Amino acid sequence: MSPRSASVNEELRRRSKERLLQAAVELVGERGFEATTLGDIADRAGSARGLVSYYFPGKRQLVQSAVHRLMHRTLEEALEREPRTEDGRERMARAIDAILGLARDRPVLMRQHMAGLLQAEGFVPCPEQRRLAELLRDTVARHGSRDVDADYPTLRALLMGAVYAALVPGVPMPVPVLRAELFKRYRLDWELGVPPDAETPGAKDDADLSRFFATGGPAGLAPKREPEVRP
Repeated sequence: MSPRSASVNEELRRRSKERLLQAAVELVGERGFEATTLGDIADRAGSARGLVSYYFPGKRQLVQSAVHRLMHRTLEEALEREPRTEDGRERMARAIDAILGLARDRPVLMRQHMAGLLQAEGFVPCPEQRRLAELLRDTVARHGSRDVDADYPTLRALLMGAVYAALVPGVPMPVPVLRAELFKRYRLDWELGVPPDAETPGAKDDADLSRFFATGGPAGLAPKREPEVRP
């Protein structure tokens, strides 16, 4: 049997990494961070356990990358859904609703993510986080910011604060209240975006995360365990 080409090996590595990201989001959302091991993630992904260490320095980095992927793809989906719009106020409303929606719909996952940001290693830069930042910076610019470098960190901090407030055990703030404060801050009409109790246009099954993690292959089939791919 002839050896695999470099392009085939690269594609296998890409699919393995995508499956690890998806498995991390699923398991942490189901069990929490502490109850999820790297072995659990590798098993769910159908990957050799050595691949986890090859792609990520540790569990915290893997989970942060996975959640940032979910956040940036959720935001991207919200911004680009039909009817497409270039209106800066509508796009800001969609961005706020997308991030608050994650806090509402995936509380365990987002609570674990926020807790991870407060650990000693803190915020771990990664390609997924950079893509999320690019989308939020673009949203700020389209909303009419004259100083994106100053206004982007403000939006990021406000969104993080709102997610934290929605998830504090015992004293969570209602998402509609947080939405109202953010909409007031950015002078947005309540009817923009996806108001509470409104059906999301083109909404998809929120339980199915596969659309955010492009692994290729037939949909719905469990991945076969792949051997470790050498760089």
